[in-house]
Amino acid sequence: MQFVIDADLPRDLVGLFATAGHDAVHASDVGLGVAPDEKIAAFAKASRRCIVTGDFDFSDTRLFPPRDYWGIVVLVIPYGVGGAYIRRLVAEFLDRSRDMDLAGKLLIVEAGRIRLRN
Repeated sequence: MQFVIDADLPRDLVGLFATAGHDAVHASDVGLGVAPDEKIAAFAKASRRCIVTGDFDFSDTRLFPPRDYWGIVVLVIPYGVGGAYIRRLVAEFLDRSRDMDLAGKLLIVEAGRIRLRN
């Protein structure tokens, strides 16, 4: 599967996705480091990539209808946690979603739980 990791998340997550057998790019590495959500969404759609973000704007299904995307994954990141927490959360998501088709779905990922919307 292919992913675009939003600029609000650590760049080293690309390696975590690669280790799990996925193709991932960080928004900053494709010129979208300070791009508005709409540009990141357009890039994801055009390149058939699932969006991974900590930005809850992407969970607004009126602005970003899941059916229009190859998947939207929103991470619930508590205030003040560091990169280690985010890496553990992503590793858990990758493990739990291994056989899941993400296309057309919105996933809200928090520690120990994944909520799914079509």
